[in-house]
Amino acid sequence: MNETPAAEPFLVFGAPDIAEAEIAEVEACLRSGWLGTGPRVAQFERDFAAFKGVAPARVAAVNSCTAALHVAMVAAGLEPGAEVITTPLTFCATVNAIIHAGLTPVLADVDPVTQNLDPAAVEAAITPRTRAILPVHFAGRPCEMDRIMAIAAKHGLLVIEDCAHAIEAEYRGRKAGTFGDFGCFSFYATKNVVTGEGGMILGRDEAHVARAKVLALHGMSKDAWHRFGDRGYRHYQVVEAGFKYNMMDLQAAIGIHQLARVESAWRRRAALWMRYMDAFADLPVALPAPPEAGTRHAHHLFTIMLDEARCGLARDAFLEAMNAARIGTGVHYLAVPEHPYYQQRFGWRPEQWPNAMRLGRSTASLPLSPALDDAQAERVIRAVHRALGGS
Repeated sequence: MNETPAAEPFLVFGAPDIAEAEIAEVEACLRSGWLGTGPRVAQFERDFAAFKGVAPARVAAVNSCTAALHVAMVAAGLEPGAEVITTPLTFCATVNAIIHAGLTPVLADVDPVTQNLDPAAVEAAITPRTRAILPVHFAGRPCEMDRIMAIAAKHGLLVIEDCAHAIEAEYRGRKAGTFGDFGCFSFYATKNVVTGEGGMILGRDEAHVARAKVLALHGMSKDAWHRFGDRGYRHYQVVEAGFKYNMMDLQAAIGIHQLARVESAWRRRAALWMRYMDAFADLPVALPAPPEAGTRHAHHLFTIMLDEARCGLARDAFLEAMNAARIGTGVHYLAVPEHPYYQQRFGWRPEQWPNAMRLGRSTASLPLSPALDDAQAERVIRAVHRALGGS
């Protein structure tokens, strides 16, 4: 009697690399009786500041990068309705944060090679109402920050960096997030440093960061750790109408050890990146451009671009083929103007930003996690070759 072979386990896209140190720290946090914002969040902030080479007073942990973006724009004091220029090739959170801050998003197209915000398009989009530029370091590739900062200085604009993909990225010797007035980071489950959900604000002005911390916890002058700690109860005052955006110690317990391994995790992703580049070099797809000289790519996403006329397979058919092979993939991203809400609210049409539209309709992201072992990487490579008719 023939037995049907067992299906291979599904390979989850972006699975986090969780080690025993994180598990032990979470257990210790649970046993401590302190789960909310407290000493582990404070340690995670100190460690992150040290990694970025800035003073601890310049960082603030929050519960997501979306919260970081929102609070940064509120803390910056931009007037209601002011225009913020950003990229159409990003997650909806970038644009939503602008909207929730009471500001107006303005899109500028991306460079077709780097897939990052095109500085020339940014300058062309500036109006008398423009107050800020919000570059996104897409897939971990740093934006052309020299040109963006020069444009900002010329026009007197703030710069708020979306570094959700780019914790390790560097541009000409400087770390992503340290160029602008604010840098905003993500520790979501698929990111390079994981807390499950979580984010961080890095600010140039300590006063702005201090305000961001207050805004992130209801506008209160003291958090719970300082109110209920062993030094006795401390009264608080509400000084602003804030938000519920604080990070918990339970999250920071994971992040402390994730951050301690950030370099080894980056090296593993870089090795997988190069393995993919070699394995797919002869396939009829467009691969990511090499990192630019003088930069450090964070290697957050490995995206391939599928032109149906060239490779004989539509992007969505490729995604289905990979799913049939039990391999998770992603789309990063459908261009923001493809979505009905933004079309209805702003009258946007994808054709207005042709580079982002083309990339968004052709891009597929492959697994690129430090948790991916060599055998799993080989599974991905074989599946891609089968889907595209390679050997």
